[in-house]
Amino acid sequence: MYLYLPIALTSVNILVPVGLGLLVGLLSGLFGVGGGFLMTPLLMMAGIPPTVAAATDANQIVAASATGTLAHWRLGNVDFKMGFLLLVGGFTGGALGVQLIKVLRATGGADFLIKMTYVVMLGLVGTFMFFESLNALMKGKAAGKKTHHPHSQPEKQGSGKPAKGFMGTLPMQIYFEKSGVTHSALVPVGLGAFVGILAAIMGVGGGFLMVPVMIYLLRMPMHVVVGTSLFQIMFTCVEVTFLQAYTNHTVDFVLAILLLLGSTFGAQIGTKLGRKLHGDQLKILLAIIVLAVTVKIVFELLMEPSLLLAYKGGH
Repeated sequence: MYLYLPIALTSVNILVPVGLGLLVGLLSGLFGVGGGFLMTPLLMMAGIPPTVAAATDANQIVAASATGTLAHWRLGNVDFKMGFLLLVGGFTGGALGVQLIKVLRATGGADFLIKMTYVVMLGLVGTFMFFESLNALMKGKAAGKKTHHPHSQPEKQGSGKPAKGFMGTLPMQIYFEKSGVTHSALVPVGLGAFVGILAAIMGVGGGFLMVPVMIYLLRMPMHVVVGTSLFQIMFTCVEVTFLQAYTNHTVDFVLAILLLLGSTFGAQIGTKLGRKLHGDQLKILLAIIVLAVTVKIVFELLMEPSLLLAYKGGH
């Protein structure tokens, strides 16, 4: 059954977006990571224009992050003071990113920017995940039956001490009671702005970058990181979705609904399966998938247009 997508200006088999949503939702639940950074390139491979794919994916992330935020808020895992500052930067970055896409669409360079951003970001994330997980597996084998768990570093989190080095010299130092850390307000605002730009260009919430930054750079406790990151992602993607729909008219709500149908069920299935499988092995598998998508995008960028037309049956 084919359905016409009014914004994407193309017809797709209804099973394709539902299946992609199911696949990304499955990966999300299985690996414990957001699937937004995979959904946009997969939609592009399915024939959806990059600008529409990115904007629509941001719309889908709103629903997923809202559910997670509510759950973590009930558990008391959201640092609202940190989240507010991240949002200030996120809203600013999101608005800048949408305007950048508008300018590049007028000059014909938007699709290339989106693809290149994915090549760089997915390449870095996939490579880091692969070697980090491989290293963890090797250490696990070397440790053998040792009961000691070498995770002493997170114990230093929540000390409340001012940040050292350059970050400690910045003005507007604020103590975040929930996270137990002290940082300049400029740091979360700047990080939020960067994630907001990514949300507009890539159609992602930015959690796959924000979470490690909040852990290792801001030194926040892990349980607070997840809830606060979801809080920031939810409102940033709401703003980006509205601006993309109003300014660039690139949000296809029909496509978003189909993706949500699949990802809702996929995430539930993936969560159940993930409890039965080894974490580091799953991360390596996810890293391979991410790198494979990166190679596919690079292949499309480097291939001669005439060859692409020939493969697609162009005229």
